[in-house]
Order: sequence, then structure tokens, then C-alpha cells
Amino acid sequence: MKIVFCLFSFIFLTPLYLQAQIFKSKPKAVKVSFYSKTPLEDITALNSNSVSFIVGDSIKFSLANTGFIFPKPLMQEHFNENYMESTKYPKSTFSGKINEKTDLTKDGVYRVSCSGLLYIHGVEKRITVPGVFEVKNGQVNLKASFPILLDDYNIKRPNIVIEKIAEQIEIKIDADYLPYQKK
Repeated sequence: MKIVFCLFSFIFLTPLYLQAQIFKSKPKAVKVSFYSKTPLEDITALNSNSVSFIVGDSIKFSLANTGFIFPKPLMQEHFNENYMESTKYPKSTFSGKINEKTDLTKDGVYRVSCSGLLYIHGVEKRITVPGVFEVKNGQVNLKASFPILLDDYNIKRPNIVIEKIAEQIEIKIDADYLPYQKK
């Protein structure tokens, strides 16, 4: 009877454990950047204080909007006060599912797409994001790039600077993960 129970447990519970593999981003290892290109000015910013989790086929990101660092302090001030209204909308998030079956416990390169809800500036919108997981020696790296339209998230461009801020912004993600270990 013990052999039957052990065999049953191995056959049916092992797949559940593998599906629930959990990865947590390393500290300061989730970099979210954006790029706005116009004929008058290119604007870039980087946020290195994001966090992300992968649980089975689910993926989540969260970042503080005030964490974006700009080349010029005045750009950062305008971003937080006038465009993102960071006091009113302090965080941006993404919560989605990885569409392709991947085994992030095995070394390799996996082209994937993630579909889910992107929340920016008080607006939640369903998007699909292409990306690439690279797994090497138990560490996972995700790279992704996708455009967003400011109008989709009710982010207004004042007429005085409309020529300096693009309607479409390119978002890039570079995230490093480790298997999550309970302490």
C-alpha cells in the first residue's frame, strides 16, 4: 500500500510542484526604462526599483512611478507632477500570464508572449507583450520591449511641450530572477 501511495504522490503531485515554480526578482535587478523620440528632443528614464514575481505561468511587475530617473532633474519633476501625477497614481503594475509553456528550471532561450493587464495613471488596459527568457545555471533573465500610447492611459501632453513628447513611448524591461526560497 505504501508503494502505491508513493507512486500516486510522485505521478500526480510532481507536475503540480513544477507548475508552481516560483521566481523572485533580485534586488535592484528589474530595470524598466522608457524612450520618447521626437524631432525636437529624445527623452529617456530608468527605474531600477521595480519588483517582479513569476509563479507558474503568471508574471507580475510593480514599480513606484517616482523611481524613474531622468538625465535632467526638471524632466523628472515634470514627469511626476504634470504627466504621471505620481502623488495621485503612485504605482504602475502589470499582471499577466505567459502564453507559451516554458520550463524556467532548464537552461535555454524561450521566446514568449505575456497577456495581461497593464495599469498606468489610473487606467487598466489589456495588452500582450513579446519577450525572451534566458535561463542559465538556475538564473532567469527576461527582456521585453513594447509600445504604449499616452492617450490610452489618459496621460496628457500640454500644448507647450507637445512637440517634445512622443505620442507613443517605448517601454523596455530587463529583469533578473532567482528561484524563490522560503526562509
